[in-house]
Amino acid sequence: MRHGHGYRKLGRDTAHRLMMMRNQVTDLIKHQRIETTVTRAKELRKFADRMVTLGKDGSLAARQRARSVLLDPSLENKLFGEMAERYANRPGGYTRILRSRRRKDDAAPMAWIEFVDREGELRTPRPAAPGLNAAMEALGLENKATAEND
Repeated sequence: MRHGHGYRKLGRDTAHRLMMMRNQVTDLIKHQRIETTVTRAKELRKFADRMVTLGKDGSLAARQRARSVLLDPSLENKLFGEMAERYANRPGGYTRILRSRRRKDDAAPMAWIEFVDREGELRTPRPAAPGLNAAMEALGLENKATAEND
């Protein structure tokens, strides 16, 4: 049984897999959107969401943890500045995966992974669910999607 096995090995040993994820999360933060295989994108989503959460935290320890993952030190300011502000009120789900095509060489399913709530998105955000507004009002929160449409 595979209980408790919460990650994909992607056909690589641990060091290679972690370095590949570091490369991809660095490129994703730099370019805001990258194309990769569907399985890599699903695994990358976990790393990218953790990095944005560290950016929102903003503490010294969070900066040190982010610095240990990012391969480009100049992206630290982007993560802890621009991206932290953009997702300050968002409780999670910072990335979107969109299936795109089959790779010509080996027919691997490819996908775009991108950050949401930014300029130049591949897919525009859907409107909020009808029952969501009442639930958010009961919690004392504001629904930004509805506020923009009004």
